[in-house]
Amino acid sequence: MHSIDQYRDSFLEELNKIAVDKEPKNLYEPVTYILNLGGKRLRPILTLMSADIFGADYKKGLSAAMAVEVFHNFSLVHDDIMDDAPLRRGKATVHEKWDLNTGILSGDAMLIEAYRFLESYNGDQFKKLVSLFSTTALQVCEGQQYDVDFETRDDVSIPEYLKMIEYKTAVLVAAAMKMGAIIAETTTENEDLIYDFGKNLGIAFQLQDDYLDAFGNPETFGKQVGGDIIENKKTYLYLKALEQSSTAEQNSLDQLFSIQPTNTDDKVATVKAIFVESKADLATKQAIEEYTNKAFAVLDKLAITIDKKEALKQFGLWLMNRKV
Repeated sequence: MHSIDQYRDSFLEELNKIAVDKEPKNLYEPVTYILNLGGKRLRPILTLMSADIFGADYKKGLSAAMAVEVFHNFSLVHDDIMDDAPLRRGKATVHEKWDLNTGILSGDAMLIEAYRFLESYNGDQFKKLVSLFSTTALQVCEGQQYDVDFETRDDVSIPEYLKMIEYKTAVLVAAAMKMGAIIAETTTENEDLIYDFGKNLGIAFQLQDDYLDAFGNPETFGKQVGGDIIENKKTYLYLKALEQSSTAEQNSLDQLFSIQPTNTDDKVATVKAIFVESKADLATKQAIEEYTNKAFAVLDKLAITIDKKEALKQFGLWLMNRKV
């Protein structure tokens, strides 16, 4: 097993190889820009780690890791357009730095480039990777549509919300890990188990992201804190607050999530106060822990050594306690 830093460094070295000047610049400069904004590089790291865990040279997973990361960033470019988000990782979003049309077209190019990275694999391995990647890409789109639909619905349930974040976020984490397993040519059972591990970890990851969106430090979080509240998103925090609040607080939340004031500071502050008063913040932390533990329960069934199981567990614990 190698360290997380080794996986990240190898991935970044590979990423730098594609960060070259290409024409037309207005198509490719935004691609280079978003790919070099940083981020945790969670998904490509998981692809490399998974390949390593199942006995392959982890560098064989670099092309798949690139496909995953480029696709992820494509989805961010288009999500930011749909959300009209001003910041991504503390910097201007692509559509803000350039314009709307550039964001759409550059995002499209990234989706195509993501598939091209898989062309380095052959035969059945290529077929399995592309099939998984296509299924996952479509699920991410479905998850994004659910997310948009929920903004105008007043009857979103917690199970519906969990399904949405499973599709929008968790399936890509799961697929990143399964791709590493496919590259390592492990058993089908191991492939499916590592997918389940990644899916549960991905749900915990998104719940943590929801929590940090409201209660994170803007200097470390890298996005606009309170963005979900401003956009009237029915997050786990919001749904738990509705479930656990007084009638007066429920009415207040309903009213606040029906408006988009020019000055959003008071709205964000009031909603966050209700989240705390209703203990929705604590319920969200508990859900993060529950899904992390679901991921850990899968480790017992994986046909890998104890030290490799421990490495996966430590990674999960780090995600659960992150601040960014």
